[in-house]
Amino acid sequence: MVALSKVTLVFAVALLGWAYQATRPPPPAILGAPGGLPITSPRVRLKDGRHLAYMEAGVHKEDARYKVIFVHGFASTKESGFPVSQAELVEELGIYMLFFDRAGYGDSDANPKRCLKSDATDVEELADALQLGDKFYVVGCSMGGYVAWSCLHYIPHRLAGVSLVVPAVNYWWPLPDDVRRSAYGKLDARDRRTFWIAHHAPSLLCAWLTQTWLPTSPIVRGERGAFTAKDWEILTELWRKPRESGQLDRAKATRQGTYESLCRDATILFGSWEFDPTEMRNPFPDGEGVVSIWQGYEDRIVQVEIQRHVARRLPWVRYHEHPEAGHALPDMDGVGDEIVRELLRGDGEAPRGSQPQSEPRRGS
Repeated sequence: MVALSKVTLVFAVALLGWAYQATRPPPPAILGAPGGLPITSPRVRLKDGRHLAYMEAGVHKEDARYKVIFVHGFASTKESGFPVSQAELVEELGIYMLFFDRAGYGDSDANPKRCLKSDATDVEELADALQLGDKFYVVGCSMGGYVAWSCLHYIPHRLAGVSLVVPAVNYWWPLPDDVRRSAYGKLDARDRRTFWIAHHAPSLLCAWLTQTWLPTSPIVRGERGAFTAKDWEILTELWRKPRESGQLDRAKATRQGTYESLCRDATILFGSWEFDPTEMRNPFPDGEGVVSIWQGYEDRIVQVEIQRHVARRLPWVRYHEHPEAGHALPDMDGVGDEIVRELLRGDGEAPRGSQPQSEPRRGS
C-alpha cells in the first residue's frame, strides 16, 4: 500500500509538472540577424514595433483602379496567393493585389497580444504603410475569414468591400441549439476534442497539438480525411507545381513555431468573441460596397449550417453556396475570378450551381 501511494504521488507530481510546462508557451523563433531566421520578404513596421511581411501582385499600385488585400488561411502564408486570371481580370479591371503574412506566420513578427482587434488593425496599418488610400477591399480565405469579420467590426470605415471565402466559423458563437448540434456533430471526434480545448482550455492547446500519446485534429494536421476527394485532388495539384518549381515552402508558415501561428489562430477563432457576427451592421447601407460569403456544400472543414444561419441573419450579405464544392471552392475553375469580380463590380455572376442568399440550401 505504501509503495502504491509513492507511485501515485510520483505520478501526480509528474502530471502537475507536465501541466505547468504545458501552460508555458514556447518562445517564438527569432527573425532576422544576428543568429535569427533569415527574412526574405519586404516588411513594414507597425506602431508597436512589429513588422509585417508582404508581397505585391497585379498592376502597379499607382495605376490601380482597385486595391485588394488578401488574408491567408490556416498553416499558410502570403505565397499561397489567390486564383485570379492575370490577363482576363487583373489587367482588365486594373487590380493591385496585396498579400501578407499574418502575425507569427512566415516572415511577420509574432504578436504575443494577438486578438481579433489586433488582426484587423494589422490590416489597417499595413494599408496605411503602403499608402493604399482611405478605402480598400479585403478577401479573407478560410481561417483568414475571421480576420475579415474583425475588419467589418473594427475598421468598417476603411472598407470598400469584403469577400469571406469558405470562412472559418466558431461553434461557440450565439447559435441556435439545432444549428450548433448539427454542425458540431458532423466533425470528427478528434476535431471536436481539439476545438473544445481551444475554447475551454486554450493554454493547453499547444501541448495537446504537440503531444504524441493521443490522436489530435485531422483538420489541424491537414490529413486527407479532412477533405473531400475533389478537394484533395485540387489541393495536391496546387501544392505540387509550386513545390516542384521551388516557389512554395509549406514549412515556412510555422517556421517561428506552431504556438504563434496555428495555436494562436485556433484560440482566437474558438475563443469568446467581443462581437456577434450575426448582429453585424451593414457597412454599406447605401449599396456602395459588397459583402459576400462563398461556401461549398460538401465542405468538411467549415460546416455549411452555420454559414446559412449567418446569411439568414444578415440579409445584406450575398451568400453563394456551391452544391458540389468543398473547402477548395476558390480553386475550382473560374470561381476565384467570380469572387473578385463580384467584390469589385458587384455584378459578377455566381458560379454554376450556387445558391443566392435568400435560398441558403443545397442545389440540385
